[in-house]
Amino acid sequence: MPPHLSADRPAAQPPRRGTVDGLISQTRRLRGEVDAVRREAPEDGTDPEGRWQRALCDLALHQLSAVDEHLAQLRDGPPPVTAEPPAADDPVAATVAAGGSLLSRVGSAEWNLLTDEASWSGELYQILGRDATAPALTLDELPSLVHDEDRALLTAMVTDCLIDGKPIDGEFRILRPDGEVRTVHMMGEPVLDADGSTASMWAVLRDVSELRRCRRTVSETRDSLQRHRHHAQAERRLAVELQEAVLPSWRGSVRLPQRGPGTLDLAARHLPSSASALIGGDWYDALELPGGDTLLSVGDLTGHGVTVASGMATLVGALRGMAMAGTEPGRLMGWLNQLLDASVQPALGSAVCCRYRPGTRTLSWAQAGHPAPLLFRDGTGRMLTAPDGVLLGATCGAAYGQAEETLVQGDLLLLHTDGLVPWHSGAAAVRRLLDLAPRFGGARTAQDCVRAVVEEFGGSEREDEACVLVARVVS
Repeated sequence: MPPHLSADRPAAQPPRRGTVDGLISQTRRLRGEVDAVRREAPEDGTDPEGRWQRALCDLALHQLSAVDEHLAQLRDGPPPVTAEPPAADDPVAATVAAGGSLLSRVGSAEWNLLTDEASWSGELYQILGRDATAPALTLDELPSLVHDEDRALLTAMVTDCLIDGKPIDGEFRILRPDGEVRTVHMMGEPVLDADGSTASMWAVLRDVSELRRCRRTVSETRDSLQRHRHHAQAERRLAVELQEAVLPSWRGSVRLPQRGPGTLDLAARHLPSSASALIGGDWYDALELPGGDTLLSVGDLTGHGVTVASGMATLVGALRGMAMAGTEPGRLMGWLNQLLDASVQPALGSAVCCRYRPGTRTLSWAQAGHPAPLLFRDGTGRMLTAPDGVLLGATCGAAYGQAEETLVQGDLLLLHTDGLVPWHSGAAAVRRLLDLAPRFGGARTAQDCVRAVVEEFGGSEREDEACVLVARVVS
């Protein structure tokens, strides 16, 4: 193709070789840095944010590779145009002819309006999938290669260029003879003769199919990530509402209107997880029963999200109903186990359930794979000896034992779920809680005791949420 030269301005001088070499070095260094970022991105295909990060890196690498190849072409000059097919023993030429190099994705053309002649570069033949020995298509014939839906766009761009002198800058799809659809970006200008009339039109056409595919991938992944985030936010809101509807909204110590001779001072706190945005299945509950008894319970249903929060609400509702009907803690655990075993969504749970009789200051309790209550008296504390009990939902028809403990005025009972002591579990967590005995001994209310627990363990990062319930025998 003859060099582009408009009558009203001289041809631009090519940049110096050293300047282009410097740009190539910068581009390759940046490409290496982006590739390093891509390798650090999560490769788990189930993570929408990880897929989005890798798609963005892939797009950036594709664009930087194109810049690198184009700068190399600018430095070395255009390859020789030949209509001869590449030799079988020339792998480089064969790769270019097959579209394997980015250089083969940029072609040029000029259409002479006075002679109706067209001149194409060899690269343009490769982009359009045309036989290099065939004559170049005229402007009137060019739309025959364009996708039906994009022909009007190409016609409008060419008309604006030839009549109004507007530069061409747009994309359209072409249908190659082999049936493949490719996306081409076309940039061009009219070339004026001495009297200012349009003598010809030149254009540079670039195959941007892979680039557009990468951008679609980024866009689709971003949309998927946004949908995932919106779904997670909606799920969290629903789980929070379920949790707030089930857990008592206590603010300070609570005294239940007992009808018996004794009373309990109660306080509790839910400590959310700092590592997960999803709500878990931890709960605490206290309920006055017919006859003046008090039901105390804490528990944990495995998992996170709306399903778990809904299951937790079902368990607490069932527990309250059976306790109101007079079911003792051991038998109550057996019914809860059957309820979980028969549920549509299989789940495991742990719980401890206590029934306090103020007339005799007797505590009857049972547990299902859960930490036993801690009893604090006279400045010291101990863990109650746990009766037999497996996790809820673990074994069909499991039997649960029941234990009794006689309390005295001033005793303090602490019930909690796993995770209350961050980074500690089992015996280690129990020891840390028992170390609070001196502080509990000087506390005036159950709320003071809960506040001491939160001050000791609430400020640390925790992997999972937790609940603590304190009951203090007042009289």
